Amino acid sequence: MIFMRIIDAESRTEWDKFVTSHPEANFLQSWDFYDFHLSRGRAVVRRIALNQKGEIIAAYAGVVETARRGRHLAVAGGPILDWQNRELVKAIFRDLRLEGERHHCVFVRVRPQLEKSPKSLALMRELGAKPAPMYLSVEFAGILNLEKNEEEILAGMRQRLRRALRKAAKNDIQVEKSTNPEDIHEFYQIQLQTAGRHGFVAFSEDFFVKQFAALARHNEAVLYTAKYQGEILAQNFMIFYGNEASYHYGVSSELGTKLSGAPLLHLEAMRDARTRGIKRYNFWGIVEENETKHRFYGVSQFKRGFGVEELKYVPAHDLILKPGKYAITKLIESARKKKRHV
Repeated sequence: MIFMRIIDAESRTEWDKFVTSHPEANFLQSWDFYDFHLSRGRAVVRRIALNQKGEIIAAYAGVVETARRGRHLAVAGGPILDWQNRELVKAIFRDLRLEGERHHCVFVRVRPQLEKSPKSLALMRELGAKPAPMYLSVEFAGILNLEKNEEEILAGMRQRLRRALRKAAKNDIQVEKSTNPEDIHEFYQIQLQTAGRHGFVAFSEDFFVKQFAALARHNEAVLYTAKYQGEILAQNFMIFYGNEASYHYGVSSELGTKLSGAPLLHLEAMRDARTRGIKRYNFWGIVEENETKHRFYGVSQFKRGFGVEELKYVPAHDLILKPGKYAITKLIESARKKKRHV
């Protein structure tokens, strides 16, 4: 046995030191992200495996979702461990089941930071996990390598984006940065407008404020704002954690779509990420290029314009704890997925 025990994590410092030592990890497994869930009254799980020297060799964090379709433990972007160590992987998945049972869950949903491949999908089958009827966080992302210099990044962009950046400079668009949760109020108001234009349901203001506050507390979240003559054009809710800068949420006003403030925000965030020593810029979710009818097709094309590399993670898988109740969950979620075209 290569590990001694699996226990609840108690130290934020030790947790983040271990998680950020893994280049594939991002904020989905950060300590502060689960403080956000705690601030909204959710039950969270933070577990670590220790070897005989007391060193952390695996970690995972999850939130208990009390959804009507089935109470479940959701582990997005984890667990974080050496996936080549099958003994350790199997032990962690046993612990996932035990934690799910302890919290009276119908199932445990896992979306690991593993690239999708026949080998990784076979591993999930070996672990007894079944493909989930609904996604868990982003499964298909656009990634930009920040080890390139700015000139190389600009050269890799589509011409229309370079044109938009020149236009922003000509219009003297200013970029402001904030870590003050109170500034999320304006972001939320524009989010409502954006949701109306693109036909999606916005999160609540409380959701945005508490998430930003939890992450900004340790300088992991920054709100970028592009302004023209004092009027907001676009805002990006960026998260900086470990090896990754994540474009988590973005909004734009109607004027912003005309004056192209958004590309300037990304360029500024890339500069800041590089200053922090971050090597990967995650534009977050994209859809296939042939999905022209998808509601996120337009924003996906915008992200591709930066010259991103496409990364597909292993999709969400479920560890089924209560088969009878899970059958109802699968039926409900399959219907929702079809209705929402996601």
